[in-house]
Formats: sequence, C-alpha cells, structure tokens
Amino acid sequence: MRHLIKTLFFLIPLTSIAQDARGIIQKVDEHARGKTSLAEMSIVTTRPKWTRTMELKSWTKGNDLALILIQKPAKDKGIVFLKRKKEVWNWLPSLERNIKLPPSMMSQSWMGTDFTNDDLVEESSVVEEYDHTILGSEQIDGRDCHKIQMIPKADAAIVWGKVLIWADKKDFLQMKVEFYDEDGQLNSTILGSEVKMLGGRLLPSRLTMTPAQKTGQKTEIFYRSLVFDKPIDDRFFIPENMTKIK
Repeated sequence: MRHLIKTLFFLIPLTSIAQDARGIIQKVDEHARGKTSLAEMSIVTTRPKWTRTMELKSWTKGNDLALILIQKPAKDKGIVFLKRKKEVWNWLPSLERNIKLPPSMMSQSWMGTDFTNDDLVEESSVVEEYDHTILGSEQIDGRDCHKIQMIPKADAAIVWGKVLIWADKKDFLQMKVEFYDEDGQLNSTILGSEVKMLGGRLLPSRLTMTPAQKTGQKTEIFYRSLVFDKPIDDRFFIPENMTKIK
C-alpha cells in the first residue's frame, strides 16, 4: 500500500503537467486561428545565388478550405491554389488550365519555396493528434516561452517523429517550431519574430523557415495585414471560382 501511495503521488504532477502542455498548445492554436481569415503577405525565398519575392492574398475557412492568389511577380500574377480537405487545385492563367495536383506532386516544392504542396493540405490537429510534454523554459526573441515536445499518436497520419514548439507564456504566441524526422534528425525550423497587432491579435508578423541541411537557404513570410472571422461562404472555395479571383 505504501508503494502504491508513493506511485500515485508521483503520477499526479505528471498528469497535471501533460494536461497543462496540451492546454497551452490549444491556446496557441486558437490564438493564431480564426473561424476564417483573410491575409495579405509577402514571401521571400532565399538561395545562395538568388532571392525571389512574391506577394499574395490568402483566404481560409477552418482547416479544410483555403485559397491563395499570387499577385506578384508579373509572370506569376493570377496563379491560384485551392485547397479542399486533402485535395489541391492549381489555376494557371497563362495556360488557361485548372489542374488537380496528383499525389506524386504533393512532396514537390510549392512555388520554389521551402514549403511543399503537401504543406498546403496539412490537416493534423496539434491538439488532438499529439501527446504533449513541457520540457522546460527558454527565451525566444526576448520572450519567455514554454518548450513543449509533441509526439504523434500511434494512429496519427503524421510524417514527423516529433515536433518541438516554443510557446510564449504571456500571450500564447508560437515563437519557434522544430520538425524532426522519424530518425530523430532535425528537418527544419520555423522562427517567429517582429511581433505586432494583426487583425486585432498580437502575432509574429515574420516567419522564417530554415531547412536544417541546406546552407544559405530559407523562406520568409511577412504578414502585411490579417482579418479574422469575416464570413466567407463555402462556395467561394470551389474550382469554378478560381478564374474569377482578383
């Protein structure tokens, strides 16, 4: 009985910590996501010998619906991507063709960036499909953060072996994310910075994605504006609408 009491005594704080870690991730996710969003942003892709800038608008509704319109550079103006659950369509105005991307293209680079086409349809829930543990505290960009480890659950369709997230303790901002493969090797890092008010919420306005094994390579997202929770009809997110977006 004494050993049982001692075991239960140590299990109580561990359970509490796990619940706190999950709760923190849930607050971070809710803070960054609205029922809908309309964003204007620039994406800068850097390689050792060149740099490329795109300007675009994006509309989202929940996890399943998203539409992206490329506005600059001129040669890519009018290109549209549409996500409906796990399917992605691509409108190419120069060819006047609407293409549904096959599975073989999902792992390819999206518009030459460090993101892939598969990143557009990522549907995993950071709250429901991982087990969460607080590993400690660290400062990121001058902000005190919880360092939280997320391990995919056995039945989750997730390619990562683990994900580490640094969540701001005060404002529940996602300040840093590290993605590890199933062998425990670091694959890429996303770092948030330049925190400001966007859409009435305090958020990092700059996200820098850096591949682990590619020197001199990165992709940066700069948010110019964000609007949350403005009603968007589901019919906005249909292939027939892609040619009409301005």
